[in-house]
Amino acid sequence: MKERVQNIGRALSGMVMPNIGAFIAWGLITALFIPTGWLPNENLSQMVGPMIIYLLPLLIANTAGKMIHGVRGGVIATIATMGVIVGADIPMFLGAMLMGPLAAWILKQFDKAIDGKVKAGFEMLINNFSIGIIGFILAILGYYGIAPFVTVMNNVLSAGVDFFVRFGLLPVASIFIEPAKVLFLNNAINHGILSPMGIQQVEEMGRSIFFLLEANPGPGLGILLAYMFAGKGMARSTAPGAIIIHFFGGIHEIYFPYILMNPKLILAAIGGGASGIFIFQMFNVGLVAPASPGSILAVLAMSDRHSYVGLILGVIVAAAVSFVIAFFLLKTTKGSADLETAIAEKDKMKSEAKGIQETKAIGAVEKIAFACDAGMGSSAMGASVLRKKIKNAGLDHIEVIHTSVNEIPADVQVVVTHVELKERASASNPQAKLVLITNFMAAPEYDDLVHELVASQNRS
Repeated sequence: MKERVQNIGRALSGMVMPNIGAFIAWGLITALFIPTGWLPNENLSQMVGPMIIYLLPLLIANTAGKMIHGVRGGVIATIATMGVIVGADIPMFLGAMLMGPLAAWILKQFDKAIDGKVKAGFEMLINNFSIGIIGFILAILGYYGIAPFVTVMNNVLSAGVDFFVRFGLLPVASIFIEPAKVLFLNNAINHGILSPMGIQQVEEMGRSIFFLLEANPGPGLGILLAYMFAGKGMARSTAPGAIIIHFFGGIHEIYFPYILMNPKLILAAIGGGASGIFIFQMFNVGLVAPASPGSILAVLAMSDRHSYVGLILGVIVAAAVSFVIAFFLLKTTKGSADLETAIAEKDKMKSEAKGIQETKAIGAVEKIAFACDAGMGSSAMGASVLRKKIKNAGLDHIEVIHTSVNEIPADVQVVVTHVELKERASASNPQAKLVLITNFMAAPEYDDLVHELVASQNRS
């Protein structure tokens, strides 16, 4: 059940994450040019409506279709989603997430059914008309079927959310959000669930608190500060660097291992998250678009012009509450593990990884991929660290890239990823050697890999 939920969440975030740049562009246009924006402009503000109604849902649909059936899947997903968009009077993000994959899957089944049965010379004709005819039918289905269904679902969800907001219960959401984040479902929650809800709220109110429920860097900052003052060993020494990467770089994954090594600290994350949301509600603050990555700089850039005071105060309060709780737990928990101990306790999981590594000795390596869930956050940071170590070892001919764990290129010989993503990485590129880590910043596996690469080069 847990794995199924994770797969659904990752699928949803996979549709949205590649298009975050478009969401940010829309957010900047909204923040600047609408009547209540920083630089009101009646002409330029005309882009806001078409972008949220047409551009963003169609981008999501196209991405979803490509995930299922390549370029052809993207095309038919876009055609079918157009029917959903026209059939409703609200932004159809959820409709795009439903119709996009469905349309691509139907076309994929059709292509499989006729594979090898088309006479030579008719391939292009069949390919084009199959998309046109099936897309035409699905667009009508979307107009009369999916759009009304999504509208009803939207009304139900809006009523539920309104209940929590009206009675001040939104901070309770932290009980679910913070533990899910630590299980590396942060992208799935933020971009698969909260962002579509937030974008609709922006359309109605000009800003949304939903963009802040997961992206608030305060709870993670407080926990890392607590490790600075009450932690032990490697955890304490690496916390300052992790603070910079988390708070200013926006890579929240950096603090997840610090909670995993001492699970009681999830209480600090929940307390910090809930208190931050409470302050955000009190000051009625919100963002105009998703803050991705969840850096304090990105959060401020996407902030509504009237929200700065409450926003900054909410981040500070969240950090302070999580710091106090985490500091108390670290000081009162006897024999609490440091980072090295936590890594050692993962030996069972890592032993499975070694089984893969030992059976695949390193040969000639030209490309290494650092893979994370979305391919944009922790993988970019890890690739940068590993790239520097490889360069210092004189292995300039080796290319180090970062990528989504589901889209690891076939020409990669070595894949570095988090231990919890092992199975997905192995399925994405079965031929590559896997190097699994638990700590993005100070993984000893980085040095082990570099030494193995140098030794391999010296043997050849």
